[in-house]
Amino acid sequence: MTDRRAFIGGVAASILAPPSMAFAQPRTKVWRIGTLASVDGTGWDAFRQALLDLGYAEGRNIAIESRRAQGRPERFPELAAELVALGADVIVTSSTQASLAVKRATGTIPIVMAISAYPDKIGLVESLARPGGNVTGFTNVAPQLSGKRLELLKQMAPKASRLAAMWDPSSQIEAFAFPDLKAIAAAAGLEILSIEVRQPEQYAAAFAAAIAGRADVMHATGNPISFANSKLIADFALGNQLPSIFDSRLFVDAGGLLSYGPDLVDLFKRAAGYVDKIFKGAKPGELPVQQPTKFELVVNARSAKALNLAMPSEMLLRADEVIQ
Repeated sequence: MTDRRAFIGGVAASILAPPSMAFAQPRTKVWRIGTLASVDGTGWDAFRQALLDLGYAEGRNIAIESRRAQGRPERFPELAAELVALGADVIVTSSTQASLAVKRATGTIPIVMAISAYPDKIGLVESLARPGGNVTGFTNVAPQLSGKRLELLKQMAPKASRLAAMWDPSSQIEAFAFPDLKAIAAAAGLEILSIEVRQPEQYAAAFAAAIAGRADVMHATGNPISFANSKLIADFALGNQLPSIFDSRLFVDAGGLLSYGPDLVDLFKRAAGYVDKIFKGAKPGELPVQQPTKFELVVNARSAKALNLAMPSEMLLRADEVIQ
C-alpha cells in the first residue's frame, strides 16, 4: 500500500508541477563570439554566413559582440578589454594590431586571427606550425606578393620610375614589409618615395609630398588607417593621374586601379571553421597558422579609362574581377 501511495503521489506531483519542471529540456549553450576590427566589410558578412553554414545562428546558439576602431588603432586596447570583460568564448580579429591588443588583454580566451601579418616574427605565436598559447588563425602574407604587385603595376604603366609608397613606420608589421618592398622595387626599376602616415590627419601632407616628389605611380599599405581612408586615397591617386596598386580590393572598389592579394573573404570563411573547431574542443595553440591559398586580381576599368591607360588583354583574362 505504501509503495502504491508513493507511486500515485509521484505521478500527481509530476502532473501538477510547473511546465518548466515537468518538461525540463537541456538548454542549448549560447557561445559568445567577440569580433575586433578597424571597420566592417564583406569579410565579416562572409564570416557570419560561414558560421551559419556550420550550424551557428545568432539568437539560437551564438551571440556576436562587435567592436570597431574606425581607423583609430590606438582604440584597440580599450575595445579588446571590453570584449574580455564581456566574457567572450572566442575573439576573432581582422588585423595584426587588433590581435596584439587582444593578446595583451587576455592569455586564456582563444583568439582567431582572420587576417594577420608576420605573427611569428612579432610574438603573436611561437611558430606558424605550432602557435602555442591562445592565438591561432590565418596570415595574409605570402613571399611572392610584393613582387607580383609591382609587376602588374609596371604592365599598366611601363614608363613609371617613382613609386609613392604610403606606410606607417610605427607599425611592427610594416617595419618588416617596407624593406622588402624597397628591395623588390629596385629590381623592378622603381625608385621608392617613402611617405609616412601615422594618423589620418597626415594624409594632406602625404599627398603633397607625393606631388612634390614627382611620383608617377602609387601604393598604400593596407592598415587600419588606410582602410578607413580608402576612398580618400583612391580619389587622390585618380585625381592626380597616378596609377595605383594595393594589397586589398577595398581600395579598388573605392576607385583605385589595381589590387592583388589574398582572397580575404576566403580567409574570413576559414576563420569561422577555426571557431567551430575551438567550440568542439580544439586548443588554439595546436591549430597551425595557415597561409593564404586563394589570391585575387581586381582591376578597375573605369579608373584605367580615366587615367588614359590601355588595359592589356592578358591582364583582363587573368583578372578575377573587372569593375566596369
